Amino acid sequence: MNNDKNEKPQKPENIVFDFGGVLFRWHPASFLARVWPHRAADVAQGAALATDFFQNYSGDWGAFDQGLIDAPTVTQRIADRTGWPLAEVAQVVAAVPDELQVLPDTVRLIEDFKRAGHRLFFLSNMPEPYADHLERHYPLHDWFEGGVFSGRVKVSKPDPTIFELATAQFEVPAQSCLFLDDHPANIVAARAHGWQAELFTTAAELRPRVAHLV
Repeated sequence: MNNDKNEKPQKPENIVFDFGGVLFRWHPASFLARVWPHRAADVAQGAALATDFFQNYSGDWGAFDQGLIDAPTVTQRIADRTGWPLAEVAQVVAAVPDELQVLPDTVRLIEDFKRAGHRLFFLSNMPEPYADHLERHYPLHDWFEGGVFSGRVKVSKPDPTIFELATAQFEVPAQSCLFLDDHPANIVAARAHGWQAELFTTAAELRPRVAHLV
C-alpha cells in the first residue's frame, strides 16, 4: 500500500514565471521614490506612497491589472481617491514601462531551464498596455512557449480562475508545473490549484532550491 505522505512531488516539467519582481524589475517603493522625489525622500516614504497608490494591487489598480479599466480611468480614479494632482498620477502610470527592466540573472535562469529540457510559460498580473510594451521590447516568444496576462483574460492572481485558465491554455497537468512568483498569496493559490510553487526573491537565492532541475 502506498503512503501518500511519503510520496515525493512529481518532478516538474513545466516552469511558469511571474514577471514583475521576477523577470522584470518591480519594486514600487524605490520606483516612487525615484519618480516622485518631491513626495518620497527615501524608500521608506516611497513604500507608504505605494500602499496608497497601488492598494496592494486591489481597488483601482486591481481593476487596471484585470483589464477592466484603461490607463486614463485608473489615473483619474487614483487622483480622485487620493487628492494627488492628475498630472502627477499620470506621470507614475506612464513611467511604469521603463521601470520594467529585465533582470539578467533571471534571463540566465530561463536559459538554463531551457537547456535542461523544460517547457517555459508565464503567468503575470499585467495591464494590457504594459503587456503590449513588454511584447514589443523583449523576446518573450523566444523565452516562453506561451503565457497569460491578467489584463487580457480579465482576472488576476490570486483568483483561482486564472490558474485554471493558465493550466488549460498551456495544456499541461497542474502537478507538472513549477510556479515562480514573488508574492506569498500567489504561491498559496498556485499550490491550492495543484501546482508546485517557489517564492522568488532573487535568481541567486532561488538557484539552490531548483538546482536539481538545471
